[in-house]
Amino acid sequence: METYQFKVIAKIHTDFPDKFGLPRQSGIVKGLSGRIVFEPEYRDFSAVRELTQYSHIWAIWIFSRTEKGKKWSPTVRPPRLGGNERVGVFATRSPNRPNPVGISALKLEKVENDKKYGPVIYVSGIDMCDKTPVIDIKPYISFTDSYPDAVNGFAGERYGKALDVIIPETVKAALPAGVLEQLYGVLSEDPRPRYHDDPDRIYGFSFCGFEIKFQVHGNILSVLSVIKSS
Repeated sequence: METYQFKVIAKIHTDFPDKFGLPRQSGIVKGLSGRIVFEPEYRDFSAVRELTQYSHIWAIWIFSRTEKGKKWSPTVRPPRLGGNERVGVFATRSPNRPNPVGISALKLEKVENDKKYGPVIYVSGIDMCDKTPVIDIKPYISFTDSYPDAVNGFAGERYGKALDVIIPETVKAALPAGVLEQLYGVLSEDPRPRYHDDPDRIYGFSFCGFEIKFQVHGNILSVLSVIKSS
């Protein structure tokens, strides 16, 4: 079997230490930000020269949180189909694939030349965990990378309307304004597994240094508590 080796050129730093709560695709929650910090070998500002001429980039990265050494399967159960129906792995963006490679189209906010870390790329619209390894960065080019009339298969239909999010005033007061706005976006997309529909279950995830607890009844998501992570 022919194989290739790839080097980790950078890691992206985000407000999600774990997978739960992450948007299922890049760009869904536009305000979610991250910064790409290069590994020492690649901290040369000339490598990103003229990158700021572009509004978006492609980040190619590794599903580092998937189970290593697990035998690949030609079919998977995508959450979008309720977790019960099997489809071909190459008809999905499942992390459980022969090569655990992900790709995200991100908005390029700015590039700074940090004294310690060299070029740091600030992006928004992320869908990756904190410290996800990045193996390549490419500019997004609209006239070749965008196909407005593309057919999206079973992934093209939205699961109904966005959830109505209720956050008590006492809870809002515990959050910085920017974090609160981003949290609304994350929760409205319903972070639960798609096949979960238990109104009595309390869900929780870590975001931006806080532990978020919530319940969902019908189309209403209610935040129960927001506690600063220890």
